[in-house]
Amino acid sequence: MKSPICDMLGIEFPLVAFSHCRDVVVAVSRAGGFGVLGASSHSPQSIEQELKWIDDHIDGKPYGLDVLIPENIATAGEKNVTWKSLESRVSQRHRDFTRELLEKHGVKLTTAEVAQDQPQPFDTERTMAVLEASFRHPIRLIANALGVPPKEMVDMGKAHGVPVAALVGAREHAVRQVAAGADILVVQGTEAGGHCGEVSTMVVVPEVIKAVKAIRDVPVLAAGGIMTGRQMAACMAMGAAGVWTGSVWLATAEAETTEIFRDKMVAATSRDTVRSRGRTGKPARQLRSAWTEAWDRSPDSPGALPMPLQTLISRDAFHSIDRSAAAGNARARELVSYFVGQGVGLVDSVKSAGAVVQEFKEDFAEAVEHMNALLAD
Repeated sequence: MKSPICDMLGIEFPLVAFSHCRDVVVAVSRAGGFGVLGASSHSPQSIEQELKWIDDHIDGKPYGLDVLIPENIATAGEKNVTWKSLESRVSQRHRDFTRELLEKHGVKLTTAEVAQDQPQPFDTERTMAVLEASFRHPIRLIANALGVPPKEMVDMGKAHGVPVAALVGAREHAVRQVAAGADILVVQGTEAGGHCGEVSTMVVVPEVIKAVKAIRDVPVLAAGGIMTGRQMAACMAMGAAGVWTGSVWLATAEAETTEIFRDKMVAATSRDTVRSRGRTGKPARQLRSAWTEAWDRSPDSPGALPMPLQTLISRDAFHSIDRSAAAGNARARELVSYFVGQGVGLVDSVKSAGAVVQEFKEDFAEAVEHMNALLAD
């Protein structure tokens, strides 16, 4: 295809797949798309293991890496913040609310030990170390979300000849990213899973394209609710150079999601997601559950803590929930949730990642043929 994204990333079809699962990354890249591994929870040591495995299985196809360096975070400007040092900032009321919520659903809260020197969630220094380790591998893209990437990240990409992508959810964010040196903009509508803004994909994509056109020629990947090749064609008709997808891969056989969550995805409608602060402290779209209802609607809720403190609560809670649900606790299933977009209503079965790529290609071609036919008529 004639797309600047294909040229920049060395791919044949401008379908970018974000996933925390290395198997999905490999399957998508081998099928002609571009897999991007979510690395926000990795250390330099663990990312080395993951990328070595990808290199050994991807048949030389290109892939990328996505990190999370928030601009606005409760610990901004603080140095040497560890997970342990943050624990004292979590109030007893928040701990009790979490424990009682899980007990109500028959789930015993268990906590995982962390090292004394383990950095706080989303720690910038550790993320930069992860990126340094990643460049020992043939990655073709680095991407950042939740703000303008640090200058050293942009400089690192340029030094290695690797494009730097930045996720944005509003026009003003896009303008800042272009000024900071971003090579690709991932323009994400509110339909998206995970952290997202309030403007729909159909509106924010052309709005951003128009705003940045006068500044610099930066290709745009449309994101948010895109689950089919027909939607991909629609986004490219608006001027996008390709699409960035996430939720569609959660319902694949290779995904990191649990079988119970995949079952809930198949059963869900597009109205079954909600933007909630209850998991990370920032508004993030996820499957509506007893967890989101309790944090967002219960009169007893203490309210979500700011990022990164809420992660200290939710990480152990969801590990406990998933274990209990997998063991057969029906009440725990009511709490099971994960980041997913409104496109979940289009999921009707669990398929392989390779099959999803093929469906995207076929749907895209059919959509283009349909539009060509309209012009011919």
